[in-house]
Amino acid sequence: MRDFLSLPVDGVLKPRVGIVGEILLKYHPKANLEIVEEIISEGAEPVLGDLSSFFLYCLNDNIFQAQAFGASKLKAAFAWLAARHLESLRKPMAEALKGTPLEGVSTLKDGLELIKGFVSPGQEAGEGWLLTAEMLDFINTGAENVVCLQPFGCLPNHIVAKGMARTIKNAYPNANIVAIDYDPGASEVNQLNRIKLMLSTAQKNLHKDDKKD
Repeated sequence: MRDFLSLPVDGVLKPRVGIVGEILLKYHPKANLEIVEEIISEGAEPVLGDLSSFFLYCLNDNIFQAQAFGASKLKAAFAWLAARHLESLRKPMAEALKGTPLEGVSTLKDGLELIKGFVSPGQEAGEGWLLTAEMLDFINTGAENVVCLQPFGCLPNHIVAKGMARTIKNAYPNANIVAIDYDPGASEVNQLNRIKLMLSTAQKNLHKDDKKD
């Protein structure tokens, strides 16, 4: 971390863009048409959540089902222990980032707190409540611009991403959220234009904040 923070920076303030969505689209550059590089080329800073958050979200399924529906307590206990172990593996990273501009490694508890009043932890289909939690986390930590990547016909994504966008915007008026559909029939030019339009709004909002300061 010390080595990373010692790298020279140009000091130019850039809008931060959080990337959420279906797990493959979010992380696979060929599937999402190199969206990270596109965001960088447009003068913004892409922000991605870490993959371990998805594993914690999956482990919470068994815990929630045992608490809410009386499902297997043995599975819930195993999931709880696995989640605790995974959190312990992330702890050194969180400590290394503490006090730096990169501080903020959300725990499972943090995510569940964020979604209160927005979506139920029982929303377990696809990326479920984690998708909403990541959007809220990004908005609360300076990445008010969010792109939601959705494969064609992915109903869970449409519910917990696109479907939650208006509710989140009502709670956070400065949030700039855009959903981008990826499917064989979608034009790549159209997808890129939606990204560029969102980034144009992000740049305007950034300079608007500068004028206020």
